[in-house]
Amino acid sequence: MSVQNKNKMELTTATVLILLAIGLFSGILGGMVGIGGGIIIVPALIYFLGFSQLNAQGTSLALIMFPVGVLGVVNYYKKGHVDFNIVFILAAGFVIGSFLGSKFAMNIPQVFVKKFFAILMIAIAIKMLFLDKKDADKDKNNHAGMLNNIKTV
Repeated sequence: MSVQNKNKMELTTATVLILLAIGLFSGILGGMVGIGGGIIIVPALIYFLGFSQLNAQGTSLALIMFPVGVLGVVNYYKKGHVDFNIVFILAAGFVIGSFLGSKFAMNIPQVFVKKFFAILMIAIAIKMLFLDKKDADKDKNNHAGMLNNIKTV
């Protein structure tokens, strides 16, 4: 299966550090409150590195779900939305972060963890719903025509 990733990102030092930070932060939250993939990694890749929605989803799916969601990963990969170099760098941060986050969560009151989780979900939802730029051209994979048809129905 020879698939060319049409959205391959240059791995500069800054990009690698951002990916490690995203992986670390996601791992910490995953270890702390059981989240990471779609909730943290997808928005972080979009907002910090300019990934398209589909590339962010494919990358997150490959990182989190590869062992159990291999068929989903294959579908994203075939369409060029998975860069395994990015996945491996994120995974390094995620592994360390999940260890640290779980250690932290085991040493604080459960009520704090629950409230932190709820606040995080609200903050991400507000960002996505009200603070995103309405720039359909930013995402090469945006199906603007289809979305416009849905809006007019």
